Amino acid sequence: MEEQRREPEPALAGVGLLTRVERALSSGTAAYLPGDGWIRLTLPVEDGGPAPLTVDVLADAVRPPRGIAYLLPGGGLNFASAFFTSGGGGSLAGHLLGRGLLVVGVTPREDAATSAEALPADLGLAAHRRDLAGVVAALDSVLGLPYTYAGHSAGAALALDAASHDPCERLRRVLVLDTTGPCAGEAALRAAELRDGYEEQLARGVHAADPGLAALVARAVSDPSGRSDVPWPPDPEQRFTHTGLAHFALVRTADLPGPARWIYRRGHAAGGYAFGATPAEDRFSLAHTTLETWHAATSALGSGLVPTALMRDLAAVWAGDGKTYRIDWERIRAEVVWVNTELGRGDEPGGAELVRAAGNDRVRFAVVPGYGHGDAVWSATAAADVWSRL
Repeated sequence: MEEQRREPEPALAGVGLLTRVERALSSGTAAYLPGDGWIRLTLPVEDGGPAPLTVDVLADAVRPPRGIAYLLPGGGLNFASAFFTSGGGGSLAGHLLGRGLLVVGVTPREDAATSAEALPADLGLAAHRRDLAGVVAALDSVLGLPYTYAGHSAGAALALDAASHDPCERLRRVLVLDTTGPCAGEAALRAAELRDGYEEQLARGVHAADPGLAALVARAVSDPSGRSDVPWPPDPEQRFTHTGLAHFALVRTADLPGPARWIYRRGHAAGGYAFGATPAEDRFSLAHTTLETWHAATSALGSGLVPTALMRDLAAVWAGDGKTYRIDWERIRAEVVWVNTELGRGDEPGGAELVRAAGNDRVRFAVVPGYGHGDAVWSATAAADVWSRL
């Protein structure tokens, strides 16, 4: 028998709706925050795992939702930092709420971890996908609304992976912000080397790492002219200032040491950096997202940890390695809207092309010129330049 589509109930709004959500997840101590026309529920889901998932729900105070958007943050981030931080033009969560959607942010377990040692070795893409599926199943059982997976960076890869394992006809769309599918040529070889490097880390018992961006930005704000510990490229005997280093790391991410920096075309943020006669005379700027916004976002982080298994699986996806980890691109039947940034992950349509080649003709891929990786969610003009494409 064909499933009957359930329409939103008139009373399914505000506190009443959030009460149903809380009962469906039935775990942890809920916190409610009233806003200007909206209500936010934050609920840790304590299910005996290594650390709780955290589910944030943003609901219109009066109007019932016409659907659900599950928001999935990038590696090391959480819902508040990635999607509820305003860069001056509102937040992506608020933007989707304004479209009549119930916003459900699913923050992964690692954000609540007390240390890298407290996390298991197997916290890869599949574990994140199973956690998300549990939340979706619980809410679908009480709400029965059409829904969308929307993610940024590693969260976008998770959105695609989740869609490939979700046969529910209420899954309508996958919104992908600045991520990478299978690469080609030299990039695929580098990704395979990266995958092997993360495998070696896991074998040594390294289960997670903190990229350190939050601390770097915090020092740039609290002591901008202070001397960092990082050598200054024109003269390695000298050191970047704290604010100089933060700007360099944001706009020249690909030039930094580190195994996965090459995945960015240029950087986390669009901007410029010019060396002066001394580190104190360096000149730099951010084009779209202010340092204050970066600070607000990174200050909202929990542990900031990125699981090693997650990075291994992402590297396997980039390498096109179907043995270590593969997204089942041919099983994604929902509409896919994939938007990358020119200076972040760049013009990499490989994943979108695989979905389209499997017979899904509802696939759109676009690149936003002049934007960096984080600008896609935090720029003051992201609503017009990026989110309008979703």
